[in-house]
Amino acid sequence: MLNLSQNGCSVWVASTTEMVLTPTAVALGKFDGVHLGHQRVIQPVLQSTKSAQTWGDGLDSSAQSANPPAAPQERIYSTVVTFRPHPQEFFTGQARTWLTPLDEKVQQLRSLGVDQLVLLPFDKELTALSPEEFVEKILVQQLRCQRISVGQDFCFGKQRRGTARDLQLIAAKYHIPVSIVPLQTSDGQFLEDGNCGSFESLEDAPISTSLIRQALETGDIKTANRFLGRPYILMGVVVEGEQLGRTIGFPTANLELPKDKFVPRQGVYAVRVKILGESADANVPSEILGVMNIGNRPTVNGTYSSVEVHLLDWSGDLYGKELVVQLVDFLRPEQKFPSLEALKAQIQQDSTVARQILSREN
Repeated sequence: MLNLSQNGCSVWVASTTEMVLTPTAVALGKFDGVHLGHQRVIQPVLQSTKSAQTWGDGLDSSAQSANPPAAPQERIYSTVVTFRPHPQEFFTGQARTWLTPLDEKVQQLRSLGVDQLVLLPFDKELTALSPEEFVEKILVQQLRCQRISVGQDFCFGKQRRGTARDLQLIAAKYHIPVSIVPLQTSDGQFLEDGNCGSFESLEDAPISTSLIRQALETGDIKTANRFLGRPYILMGVVVEGEQLGRTIGFPTANLELPKDKFVPRQGVYAVRVKILGESADANVPSEILGVMNIGNRPTVNGTYSSVEVHLLDWSGDLYGKELVVQLVDFLRPEQKFPSLEALKAQIQQDSTVARQILSREN
């Protein structure tokens, strides 16, 4: 699978190791969110692929034959290796939502300059491999790995027995350097010895996918965005809704999200909206301010959860268009109003507050 970007750059996505472009420099992990911590893990493999280097001096013959070195001018592919399904989903049998479903993850990796994403099938065969077998069979034999980067808390192999330090020691037998990236907080502070204890606030805790999910669940968009290093987005196609917004003067775009997308707290948000594929149209701005509601619309007795976006100062036919909605701030929880007039007045107030917030964020 080759995911082509609009500017011609691409990320090769391999769902089996047989499809992998080799040799590789590998960043290992789950990488859901591609947050600031993940980006720091990925950075060493981007740097190592700028030029291929000959290596292998001083190795015994068995190590050389198991992992033949890259030729002096051979391209080394910067590669993010993750797992599908998510390990938690495999062990619990329960479907898991993602901060970055596959298409989003590919876009984020492409923006970083990653050449390749490898989705290792997380199955019984993979979970049965010892740490030593994982390195030899997957990293050395199948990926022709030349360099590895992992986070300090990385675990691998059967029963998660292998640590980042174990990986470093095992890979050294094949003369593969391993970068172990320390855990860091959102303000760039390093945590000694991978400390993952209790913290007074989210700002003091190490950046992690679980903390970003926690922040989104509570509507703490600013913390989530700070950990991500960018706005959290909802990306989907505009589908036909009940068109109730039109009757009160606030038409909305009803967004259909991927089924495995993690949806934040129900309520009202200040957002920025991009319409994909419309950049060449002079009548469509590159970015539109908006107000988004996530919820069941209790005032009109809604029976299902929906994501609706009201665009400020812009109108047009959006059916079938793909929108990228950047979440900037949480305005209020969803609530039931005594009448449509009261709802209309509140939406007007929400729009005013959103304008103020979004103007400050420019």
